[in-house]
Amino acid sequence: MIKLFSLKQQKKDGEASPRPGNQKKASAAQLRITKDINELNLPKTCTTEFPDPDDLLSFKLVICPDEGFYKTGRFVFSFKVGPNYPHEPPKVKCETQVYHPNIDQQGNVCLNILREDWKPVLTINSIVYGLQYLFLEPNPEDPLNKEAAEVLTNNRRLFEQNVQKAMRGGYVGSTYFDRCLK
Repeated sequence: MIKLFSLKQQKKDGEASPRPGNQKKASAAQLRITKDINELNLPKTCTTEFPDPDDLLSFKLVICPDEGFYKTGRFVFSFKVGPNYPHEPPKVKCETQVYHPNIDQQGNVCLNILREDWKPVLTINSIVYGLQYLFLEPNPEDPLNKEAAEVLTNNRRLFEQNVQKAMRGGYVGSTYFDRCLK
């Protein structure tokens, strides 16, 4: 008789609380990206956009440099965080076509911490500051856009003119750039 009563009680208790199988568990990547985003300390030149507020694994970063060659520009980067984050870096693409030695015409970004120097202790904040630094100090030593790197190395004044022309919208050589001024 006691056993029957305890079974009924267990069944009642089970109905009152959700079943463990019904709750969706957050992945390690989701937990870490949530932590990274909550601890994000953006410089005044950067903002984030979440097209789907329920999906923290896919978002945009907007950088509007306030000094250097790219001052007054507006550059949008997409971040795609994979299931192996933080053991693998997020995929970062520049959605704004830009005349830059470290960003190619397909939007690929040459930033060491997005490749061989990535470590799980690095955060989204590290990437934001790395991207911002690329606009303050383009690196012609490790280029994706070799032509821009060559111009930067050999003729800084021409490089600056090309950057301004590209940001206003127009051709630099045979490549057309859409306007990206804020």
